[in-house]
Amino acid sequence: MSSVLSYESLVHAVAGAVGSMTAMTVFFPLDTARLRLQVDEKRKSKTTHMVLLEIIKEEGLLAPYRGWFPVISSLCCSNFVYFYTFNSLKAVWVKGQHSTTGKDLVVGFVAGVVNVLLTTPLWVVNTRLKLQGAKFRNEDIVPTNYSGVIDAFHQIIRDEGILALWNGTFPSLLLVFNPAIQFMFYEGLKRQLLKKRTKLSSLDVFLIGAIAKAIATTVTYPMQTVQSILRFGHHRLNPENRTLGSLRNVLYLLHQRVRRFGIAGLYKGLEAKLLQTVLTAALMFLVYEKLTAATFMVMGLKSTRKH
Repeated sequence: MSSVLSYESLVHAVAGAVGSMTAMTVFFPLDTARLRLQVDEKRKSKTTHMVLLEIIKEEGLLAPYRGWFPVISSLCCSNFVYFYTFNSLKAVWVKGQHSTTGKDLVVGFVAGVVNVLLTTPLWVVNTRLKLQGAKFRNEDIVPTNYSGVIDAFHQIIRDEGILALWNGTFPSLLLVFNPAIQFMFYEGLKRQLLKKRTKLSSLDVFLIGAIAKAIATTVTYPMQTVQSILRFGHHRLNPENRTLGSLRNVLYLLHQRVRRFGIAGLYKGLEAKLLQTVLTAALMFLVYEKLTAATFMVMGLKSTRKH
């Protein structure tokens, strides 16, 4: 129990949250482009820079940063939960011994499940706020009018029921493998490098963070597309497929995507996602490692974690 509630776990959680906030802020416009490509199927522009230019031209210079605050707030909460759970479980299971790739994957998966169940409502709300006011090419997208985060929660619960806040939970649970795969490769690559040197450079951390996230993103991207559509919740689906987040609806959306756009339709927006998520993850891990090390040094403490 002391490992779960330890100061060390708290430091890792705060450092992870700060790192993710910093990285997402820097690369936020890329995430905006990715989301538009995923949910707005009739948009003709296919490349990231063209979509961003369209958004700026039609909606204003600050439009790529629309929804920044709710996204950052959700990301902060999400990464705090994930890093805290990951490091607490790892401390309990490993108990001062060297970790393994298999253990990292299992711990990452469990931490991801906890994170999804606790933070999905935040992501549903911020997805809708981020897309509110956007100029869509799809006629089947129903516009929304939320005045803020609290109002969005209120309207969703009033009009769609409280379970609508967990729209996309099923694909999100499947996507738990994304951070689990990411952390497995990140910890594994880090262990390999530390066999050859005593300390990792900033470039080492940045590169292994980027490689780990690129692998995880490419493997799980089709499910991320379905997740975005379900969280947005404003496509007029067939009545028999309105059980949002169910396996039936996930398969229905995947089938519709492939039927209309081919296999490539499952990877629409992947370029923007890879640019955004790889650079964000790399910068996040860099800030996380440096902030964690600096905190332990300032407090005169030594991490008990072994890689």
